[in-house]
Amino acid sequence: MKRLLSLAAGLLLGLSATLSHAETVRFAVTDLVGMEELQREFGRFVEVLQQKTGDDIEFFPVTNRTAAVEALRFKKVDFVMTGPAEYVVIKKRTNANIVVGFSRPDYFATVITLADSPYTSVASLKGQKVAFGSVGSTSKHLGPMQALADYGVGRDDIEAIHTKLPVGWEALKKGNVAAVGMNHLNFLKFRQQEQEKGGLEAGAFRVIARGPDLPNDVLMAGEHVDAALVERMRKAFVEHSDELVAAILTGDDNKKYTGMKFLTRLQDGDYNYVRAMYATAGYPEYADFIGD
Repeated sequence: MKRLLSLAAGLLLGLSATLSHAETVRFAVTDLVGMEELQREFGRFVEVLQQKTGDDIEFFPVTNRTAAVEALRFKKVDFVMTGPAEYVVIKKRTNANIVVGFSRPDYFATVITLADSPYTSVASLKGQKVAFGSVGSTSKHLGPMQALADYGVGRDDIEAIHTKLPVGWEALKKGNVAAVGMNHLNFLKFRQQEQEKGGLEAGAFRVIARGPDLPNDVLMAGEHVDAALVERMRKAFVEHSDELVAAILTGDDNKKYTGMKFLTRLQDGDYNYVRAMYATAGYPEYADFIGD
């Protein structure tokens, strides 16, 4: 009897300890608008994270990146998942902190030309039209523009055109632009589609600039979030990495994380290359989101 009472007491103490640290936390993603998108892309991920932390995690939809900043400032949201271009602005305006990084294999910017065109070097693009993706995108605008700058060609040396990437790709093939800047994986996808449609051969395209691997997407915690909760979240990513990776990959857009790894030793200085991108694009203060 005493043994049963002792066992019951132990179970109650364990349950009490779990309940004592359980909290309701609010979770936002900067590039998704609306509850439906959040649920579709991150529903399973949040379910697993709840199981591993013991906390109740609620989705907090935001209409844009600026709304996420304001929600952090006024303590309406606790955790925000965002990209590297957004991180530097959020950090400057809220002093939120990195919880964990979401690595993305082959996440770097490229600048593509046609192999039989006269544009065989970055220098040859001076004075030419270069297409980029959406304004402010880390890998489709800021990254490719910085890759050009790394080779000595600044934003004033080219005529930058912002458009949807499929439009930019077709413009490149037609010769309407000299080059197009994009994420490396986007380039591989477009090149593969050419093969599937009987289009241009893979060798018809040339990479004339490649940036370094870009800093990682991050989960950030507001400055107001208790340190114990932050550490509990970080511990869950370390101890249950495989389950959380599998859960995040259930979202269609999140397939970009295939092969990913959670990183827990990121530092703010790892994002200085992104700050350089803002300066190259003409926004050296990186205090506002470009394109909002």
